Amino acid sequence: MSPFEVKDCALLIRMSGLLPAMNLRELRDRIAVCGENVLYHHFCETTLRPTFDDPDYRNDFAVWSKLYLRDRVLAERLGILDPYVPGGMEEVRAATLDVIDDRLGELTMVPWVRHGDEFLFKEATTVVFDTGERVRNPKELAPAIQRMTNGSVYYHFLDALRRPPVGKDDFSVWLLDAGEEFAPYLASLGTIDTQFHGLAHLRKELVRTMTQAGEWK
Repeated sequence: MSPFEVKDCALLIRMSGLLPAMNLRELRDRIAVCGENVLYHHFCETTLRPTFDDPDYRNDFAVWSKLYLRDRVLAERLGILDPYVPGGMEEVRAATLDVIDDRLGELTMVPWVRHGDEFLFKEATTVVFDTGERVRNPKELAPAIQRMTNGSVYYHFLDALRRPPVGKDDFSVWLLDAGEEFAPYLASLGTIDTQFHGLAHLRKELVRTMTQAGEWK
């Protein structure tokens, strides 16, 4: 099998061109028309930013709802949305709009934020570069993951889910060519929750689950 090429990545973030949202209705209307890259940034690329605004949530819409709209109910509903569903970002968009529409129907007034706290719609370009590191034997994969940067973990395990083959992380795709011996490790990778872990915790989970599967004891 070919060596696993370890890549790293960084984000170049820019404004999307959409007007900021000052209230929940405007947030809903902007989400309805924004590009998929905008949705992807606010749902998925948050993990690659240096810090989170709120450790309880992994998407910016939930964080904004909690911190600035002061609506914890909406924040909880948005926070449990899975951005890695098989239907892609259009399915995520539809689910997000459903959540916001339901909440608007429950409220007697549309909640607003103060000037300076509006939601800013952004998008990013992912810059990918080769680290030069190669993993030649599947038995070396867990130690290699332990050494990887957050950017490498994100690129190979999260961002990979939207690249062909869609829904498969790079580690699993590589192990598919390693033979039946490594089937338990493929299964262990499939048990990891991609939604609620920060990248440092995700790295530990990747190493732990593969170790428990028996390959790197």
